[in-house]
Amino acid sequence: MITDPWFYLAAVPAVIILGLSKGGFAGIGTLATPIVALAIPPVQAASIILPILIVQDVYSVIVYRRHWDAFNLRVLLPGALIGVAIGYLLAARLPEAGVAFAIGAISIAFGARQLMQRSAKPPEPRRPNAAAGWFWGALSGFTSMISHAGSPPFQIYVMPQRLDARVFVGTNVLFFAAVNWIKVPPYLALGQFTHDNLVTSVVLFPLAILATWLGVVLVRRFSNERFYICVYVLMVLIGVKLVFEGFA
Repeated sequence: MITDPWFYLAAVPAVIILGLSKGGFAGIGTLATPIVALAIPPVQAASIILPILIVQDVYSVIVYRRHWDAFNLRVLLPGALIGVAIGYLLAARLPEAGVAFAIGAISIAFGARQLMQRSAKPPEPRRPNAAAGWFWGALSGFTSMISHAGSPPFQIYVMPQRLDARVFVGTNVLFFAAVNWIKVPPYLALGQFTHDNLVTSVVLFPLAILATWLGVVLVRRFSNERFYICVYVLMVLIGVKLVFEGFA
């Protein structure tokens, strides 16, 4: 188990952010791994976070089990499986800075564009084709495997559909709950689930569950319009963080 107090100074806010993300504030969880990586190596940070994500998924899936979109899960999950496999194959040699920069740039461009369109007449909801779902699902699975940063590609595909806020959150919850279990065998194969890492994850479980409950309570207080504005703003902020991380 990690005993360094500097680690917990980074891990506690990161776990709270993860809980809020799992509770409904989709996307902000992307910041968790970079925060923990301030105290420990990035790969170790990702391996500690994954069991926490899986525990949080249990509560989130129970809450949102009746609110999800079958079409999106049907087209995104097969692509995610491919993306996770590619991420595993390239994990040992992929430059994390390049991935962070690319995803950050996409997030900024997409989120800023949506925010600039808020003053204009809202576009009609549209459902992209299945091929696009496979592509964005694969990119989401790939970046999730590398650094648990799969939300921006998921949002790029799903947000233009303008689903009901609760359906959007539920689809996000179920998608990433499945993706997180898909990532378990690759992380085992990479030797990342050490005794110290797993015990450290378990110590953080109570905080993770409490933060997820708080996220569920808070997200229900937001209207659909305010919810989407918040998601787009967070998407831009996350993108800036990832781009900065890529440059650094």
